[in-house]
Amino acid sequence: MELIDLSRELFHRTQVHPSHPPVVMTVWGDHSEKKVAGNTTFTSKALSIAFSDHAGTHVDAPVHFDPRPGAASIDEMPLEKFYTSAICLDLSHVPLKHAATVPEMEAALAKSEQDIRPGDTVLIHMGTNDRLLGKPGYLHDFPGLALESVHWLADRGIGMFGVEAISPAPEGELNFQAHMACAERGITHMEGLANLDKLVGRGRFRFIGFPLKIRGGTASPIRAVALFD
Repeated sequence: MELIDLSRELFHRTQVHPSHPPVVMTVWGDHSEKKVAGNTTFTSKALSIAFSDHAGTHVDAPVHFDPRPGAASIDEMPLEKFYTSAICLDLSHVPLKHAATVPEMEAALAKSEQDIRPGDTVLIHMGTNDRLLGKPGYLHDFPGLALESVHWLADRGIGMFGVEAISPAPEGELNFQAHMACAERGITHMEGLANLDKLVGRGRFRFIGFPLKIRGGTASPIRAVALFD
């Protein structure tokens, strides 16, 4: 069994989408502070962490992009959505700010020698982290999916897809259209993934990425993992 971590670190001032609050981490208590309970003296350490439910590697809940009554929050989503069969498509060659087209998606699928099955998670390696992570451009210059490519995935019955960037489509109007398409088609997506290059060319695997049980949450950080038996 092999596990590949697909998650980014969460740390103070982690890069997040500009529309969300920053990650703020401070020391709440440390080992310099001694505590006494009866005859026992001890120390402990804890952190205080404040962040958006869209911080780091995370999955969007339908309520984030679907304004209709009854759209599910993260705590209402079935856990089966986050433990699925999966494949990874390699589009790392596309230019920055590019919207990947259906022919490009089809070519990547053919190159993978896989198929897309109902309920699959489809991860899309676009070289975003290698080119942009830690730089100002990570927040603005990322590639993503064209609107028709979101529908192309939905037409194949996927459960969700995932990208390395902070949004599923390039910055601007197209990003909002991609979110609305997810609402229309009943799918969702993950953002902020890592290490997708380690999945390319390796075929089918098990995706695991359970969210926190945040009451009414519009998203949740996840510990995303690829499992190869």
